[in-house]
This record gives sequence, structure tokens and C-alpha cells, in this order.
Amino acid sequence: MRILVTGVAGFIGFHLTRKLLDMQEQVIGLDNVNDYYDPSLKEARLSQLADYSNFTFYRKDLCDREALDIIFKTHTITHVCHLAAQAGVRYSLLNPYAYQKSNLEGFLNIIEAAKNAKVANFVFASSSSVYGNNPKLPFSVTDNVDRPISLYAATKKANELVAHTYSYLYNLPCTGLRFFTVYGPWGRPDMALFIFTRNILAGKPIDVYNYGKMRRDFTYIDDIIAGLIAALYKPFPYAIFNLGNHRSENLMDFIHLIEEYTGKKAIINFLPLQPGDIPETYADIKETTEQLNYFPQISIKEGVRYFLDWYYQYYNIS
Repeated sequence: MRILVTGVAGFIGFHLTRKLLDMQEQVIGLDNVNDYYDPSLKEARLSQLADYSNFTFYRKDLCDREALDIIFKTHTITHVCHLAAQAGVRYSLLNPYAYQKSNLEGFLNIIEAAKNAKVANFVFASSSSVYGNNPKLPFSVTDNVDRPISLYAATKKANELVAHTYSYLYNLPCTGLRFFTVYGPWGRPDMALFIFTRNILAGKPIDVYNYGKMRRDFTYIDDIIAGLIAALYKPFPYAIFNLGNHRSENLMDFIHLIEEYTGKKAIINFLPLQPGDIPETYADIKETTEQLNYFPQISIKEGVRYFLDWYYQYYNIS
């Protein structure tokens, strides 16, 4: 297997790549290392991968079709795990064209290249955001997801539709994975756990939306990676799976865990629900368990502790 991982300097891409390299797979990584959040964290992740002899990195953009062609021809790619994307629900309200470039144009470029290379499997990141204001819980892959409430969600739904089309027209095996609130060491600084931890330790207020009446299916990074690898090794003509923890946790309980582990009290600024936000996410993982043998293991009590242990070490906090 020669696996192309896009978004390799990102949170999930980094963890997946490190796991695949430890499994002795050949990994070709691609990332433009943009400044959506602190690039130094992305560089630090890349430095963790640099010593592997079975890793090759390209600092390129998905919208550079010529670069993609060279990568595919140079390495004879057999599998693609496409994780690169412009992330963030709220940011899509501020900079919509970033989503058009990365999530639509970039997705088309990578799946077209995968089709031309006749890869054995194309696995890509979708999102729990596609469920929108679905009133039925838990969210099932059989639910209708035709009414997204953010541009980010709309681009992820578009990715699923394009992948289905390529699967049908070109017999390209495609699997989309709907991630549910991924967290853990080396995580994204724009996500809640990172923001809450940083501000609580600094004695600064944290913004909590919907007046704290939020619930999330928090999924630890190691569980996500287990599901990703299972999908990579088991191609389907076309499939969509939820990757969640199958638990809907109260956001305030999540904050209380950070308070408990840091020994500091949060200063909370309660705010109304933000446009595009979903009050609750909760993954039905029945199909994922049956088809991918996926069994999430890590509770939020363990996961938050693992994140904080990393955070204290990485930022040299005593």
C-alpha cells in the first residue's frame, strides 16, 4: 500500500499518518500548512513524522492540479485518505470562499486524481454537521441530510454526493466518515477543549453558547483513527459511516472536567446559540460497528485527562 494522506499536518491527519507509519505502511503526505490556526503547531506535528523513512511530505495545495498529477505519477498511489479541508462552522460565516476553494474545488481535484490513478480505495472526511437540525437522535446514516444549516456542512454534503457520483460512474470505491467532535492530544486550537483549557488556565472568560444547553458526542482521537484505518483496509463500492463515541455529553460536564483536572474555576460568558451551530450531536454507530468492527473505547474522563497531560507538556506548564 502507498497511501496518500491529505491534511497530514492537521490534527487527524497527523495521528493517522503516525499510526500507519508505525504499521510500516508507505505514506505520502500532502498539506499546504495554512494559517487558519497557528502554523507552528502544524510544523511541530510534521517534525514528529520527519524521522520515518517510509514517509514523504509535499507542501502543496489541493488546488494545484499539476502538483497532484506529479505526486500520483511519482508514487503510484494505491489508497487515498482525504482529510484536508477548511474546517469550522463559524468561520464559514466569515470566509465562505475558503470553503469553496478547499472543500469543493480541492475535493474535486483529489477525487479526479484518485479516479485517474484507479486507486483501490478512496476514504474521505465528512462531518456530523451534515445532520443540521435533525430532530431525531441519535443521528443515523439513514437519516435525511438534505438541509444543512452552515456552508461548512453544505460542502461536506456536497463531497458525499460527488463521491457517490464517482463511485457510480467510475467504479471508484468511496467511503465517507462523518466525524463527531474529535478531541485529544495535538488537537486543533480553534476547538472547544483547546480554547477552554487555554482560557481557564489564563484566568480568562470562556464563551459558552446556547446558555450552556449544548450536548456533544465527544470522540477521542484514538477511536477515530481506529475507524479510519478499518475503513482504509476494507473498501466498499460506496458507504457512509458515523465515527462517534455513541454518547451525548453535556457541555457543562465537559467544562467541569477541565476545571477538576486543572484545579481552576472557569469564568463563563453565556451566549445565545450561534448561527450554524447544532444544539446536540449523538452518533448512531450500529452500521460502523457491524461493517468496520468499530468499538470506541475512551470516555471523556480519560480523554480530557490525556489531552491535558499533552497540553501541559507541549506548552511547558508545570
